[in-house]
Amino acid sequence: MRWRRAADWLGDVGWRFAATATSGAVRQQQQLQPQKKLGLKDVQHIVAITSAKGGVGKSTTAVNVAVAMATRLGLRVGLLDADIHGPSIPTLMNLRGKPELDKTGSQALMLPKENYRVKTMSFGFFLEGDEPVVWRGPMVNNAFDKMLFGTEWGRLDILVVDMPPGTGDAQINLGQRIPLSGAALVSTPQDVALIDVRRGAQMFLKMRVPLLGIIENMSSHTCSRCGHVEHIFGVGGVERAARDYGVEVLGEVPLHVDIQSKSDAGTPVVASDPRGALAASYTQIAERIVARLQQLGPSQPAAPKISVE
Repeated sequence: MRWRRAADWLGDVGWRFAATATSGAVRQQQQLQPQKKLGLKDVQHIVAITSAKGGVGKSTTAVNVAVAMATRLGLRVGLLDADIHGPSIPTLMNLRGKPELDKTGSQALMLPKENYRVKTMSFGFFLEGDEPVVWRGPMVNNAFDKMLFGTEWGRLDILVVDMPPGTGDAQINLGQRIPLSGAALVSTPQDVALIDVRRGAQMFLKMRVPLLGIIENMSSHTCSRCGHVEHIFGVGGVERAARDYGVEVLGEVPLHVDIQSKSDAGTPVVASDPRGALAASYTQIAERIVARLQQLGPSQPAAPKISVE
């Protein structure tokens, strides 16, 4: 199957996939220590764009915020797609094909693809068509580690990580392996989304990852004919959640057809219409994330070890 060819390709460049959960855990621990910095050695901040709820627009938000940081704020930015099972960053960033390799060091490192001044890595680069990735936890974790540590990111001010939904392997894997500078939560305004977002916030707090704030996505819709503003998913929920956790609302992004159409075309609104109102919303979020990182400073406490009994 094609997804097996992706595993074979990663294995050929020095990353072996575990066959069982036990061997996978042991092998990850063996590999982690010498490889922990590798491609990350010159990355200053790592920020997770996350939500325990699916379908709230994390990937679209991560892409536009990353592009805003690079093109509007002039920062050196990377973007990592942490969703192994459902990678969408290649479509959103209009990037395709397997990455090239840098074999000049002791271990071959993958060279990230780049568009809109953002260095990008995704497991979607190794897949063809719409065949699913039928992998369990250990293989997913190994692939994630390879993309994180085995990519030659170079000097970056910020590495933005587009997290998959949930509070499982991917989130714990990232939180335990590297000192995250912080996590920005994405939510739509309705309670059914905020319930899971609150769970995600609790998870990051338990891992001692600072909460940078909450992004309200699809906050309202403005009729293109009459200009009437409708809060389709309700109002006030994100503000209440932010107050409960002592963080700010980083910004509000409206529900707008241009975000959808330009995302599907691989031309994020921040890049395609940089002076428009939609781009301004994402740029404001990017500015507030950067300001929060500056407040927190460069060093964060080490993440705790999470065990399942």
